[in-house]
Amino acid sequence: MNSFELNKIAGAILFALVAFMGLNVLTEVIFAPHEDEKRGFEIEVAGADDGAGDNAAEEAKVASIEELLATASVEAGARQARKCAACHSFDQGGPNKVGPALWGVVGRAPATHAGFSYSSAMREFGTSNPEWTFEQLNEFVKAPRKHVSGTSMGYAGMKKDSQRADLIAYLRSLSDNPVPIN
Repeated sequence: MNSFELNKIAGAILFALVAFMGLNVLTEVIFAPHEDEKRGFEIEVAGADDGAGDNAAEEAKVASIEELLATASVEAGARQARKCAACHSFDQGGPNKVGPALWGVVGRAPATHAGFSYSSAMREFGTSNPEWTFEQLNEFVKAPRKHVSGTSMGYAGMKKDSQRADLIAYLRSLSDNPVPIN
């Protein structure tokens, strides 16, 4: 074999190594790892804002949930619940969807609905809260991620007191033995 043949072999090996390294760099650019991403998607409510100035004024005039429930409408709450129907079922014995079935949720212990895999944050919340009270549901529906930090519920929250009261009145009606309003 002469030196010309050895140069062709060495050149082919060198070309193969450069091509391999180039493909490696190209695949890292195309298939870059996506770190710190959340699973699923977040549902944003139109018109929802987190302005601190509005919250201070709103907290000053907030009525208790029992007072709001006294004037709440179950029918209006059923309309509010349509937003939740994509992720929750409301029928007795209804299936779990992305979220747990909500029949009988008022008065039920958090993170205990059979057959649903709750987030660790919700399970931890359930250990310190024996049941979903009207106050707990009100705070959770207002801002789920603020009330139960780390929950996997991808809902921004319902800001209007009257709408939350209507929804909770509807959830209260979803029971064979509704929890009394004190």
